[in-house]
Amino acid sequence: MKLRLILGDQLNRQHSWYEDHTDCYYFMAEMRQETDYVRHHIQKVVAFFQSMREFRAELEASGAQVIYYELDHQDNQQDLVENLKQIIAAKAIDKFEYQMPDEYRLDQQLSRFCDQLGIKSQVFDTEHFLTTRYELSDFFEGKKQMIMEYFYRNMRKKYNLLVLEDKKPVGGKWNFDQSNRKKWKGTPAIPTELNCTKDLAALVKMIEQAGVETIGKIDATHFVWPTNREEALSVLDYFCKHLLVHFGDFQDAMHTEESFLYHSRLSFAMNSKMLHPLEVIQAVIDYWKAHEETIDLSQVEGFVRQILGWREYMRGIYWKEMPSYRERNALDNKNKLPDFFWTGKTKMNCLHHAIRQSLDHAYAHHIQRLMITGNFALLTQVDPDAVDEWYLGIYIDAIEWVEITNTRGMSQFADGGIVATKPYVSSGSYINKMSNYCKGCAYKVSKKTEEDACPFNALYWNFLDEKRNYFKGNQRMAMMMNLLNKMEEEQLAALKARAQKVIAHPDEF
Repeated sequence: MKLRLILGDQLNRQHSWYEDHTDCYYFMAEMRQETDYVRHHIQKVVAFFQSMREFRAELEASGAQVIYYELDHQDNQQDLVENLKQIIAAKAIDKFEYQMPDEYRLDQQLSRFCDQLGIKSQVFDTEHFLTTRYELSDFFEGKKQMIMEYFYRNMRKKYNLLVLEDKKPVGGKWNFDQSNRKKWKGTPAIPTELNCTKDLAALVKMIEQAGVETIGKIDATHFVWPTNREEALSVLDYFCKHLLVHFGDFQDAMHTEESFLYHSRLSFAMNSKMLHPLEVIQAVIDYWKAHEETIDLSQVEGFVRQILGWREYMRGIYWKEMPSYRERNALDNKNKLPDFFWTGKTKMNCLHHAIRQSLDHAYAHHIQRLMITGNFALLTQVDPDAVDEWYLGIYIDAIEWVEITNTRGMSQFADGGIVATKPYVSSGSYINKMSNYCKGCAYKVSKKTEEDACPFNALYWNFLDEKRNYFKGNQRMAMMMNLLNKMEEEQLAALKARAQKVIAHPDEF
């Protein structure tokens, strides 16, 4: 009899495993091992547990034998290895099978377990990603920098997506990023997002009674995230029909009245593997081809780039650089994460809205993560370990393989430039350009050193000054470093004094 392990982010109903259930048990478990290694958002825990339960029901309906441990199951040891040992002994299992985990810690845990196992074991691909674990490493072999754009173009050619017969890009350009930077000012109207509403009060109560510590809030009787493949496909269809038309235009925009704008909200469904990335990409391209008269190519390319480019690229970086990647702190940042990251209680309007949205919805789009919360954390020189913990816990789509590369690499430059060729930092002007956050803020984006000046302004120049030796040879930073070098000493001193106040007492701002 075989025992096949299914992890909570391996809900791929199309996997070849499920073609034959003969002489096989499938095992799934809700475990404290997974709820407690970092403090997660309550909606994240609920989304994974509910999706797992619905996946179990689908398997059982197809005739599969499933051993499922709810969090409060009497036999649940709350540890993956202990649960596996128990079942292997009780069910006289003679072979153990599992799919490759996407998190390094689970990969190592299962590898060590199999090394000590007295029965046969076999590991399978998850049949989800469009690259192998080390394909990116091979692609960039011998290169000084791993530029995502070149990887992305190669992926377009490899999968024949948005390319002509001669493998040149449709529309004459590989990247329409310059067209994807519009500020949303209230129009066009944003369609109400499609919600997969269900009552999960009993599940939330079980999690609370178990004593699992979580962050954020949840409406347990009105849970809106997709938790099965059918719902996820509905969200994909809704995105194509109602949101794709302006996705590219406003993918970087931020607004106090809109949490989702034209974003798809498909990342959880993909990261839990309910949807395959290629089927998502193909659905979007097919819809665009049928509606080219109303949907511009720039809307589609921006979406494809996020999945085919960034998603696969970040996973490749993860497996190339782990486990040392999680220890990287190239800028030697050591400060504490402000308390308001857990409450949203700050007078800085941009941070208040981005963090409150994250706490309320377990969601923020990439620019809110990169240029609001991430930007502030980097400018105040927060320890990347603390930043990692926050991002990994708060977002519904956060699994380490995609979170840590975006956070420690793209956002915090802690990897020293493996992912990004320059740090993604800005003064308040960028935030004002891409959002309405600065309107009604207690601080003025036009001011630099006054008591009511936007803290980002002083923090930006202070950061450049404190890290000037590190970036003096970075060509992409040359213009800003030249401006810094030309700045009058008194002006720089005033900026640095203002910045140090913010860094020393961020929760007072």
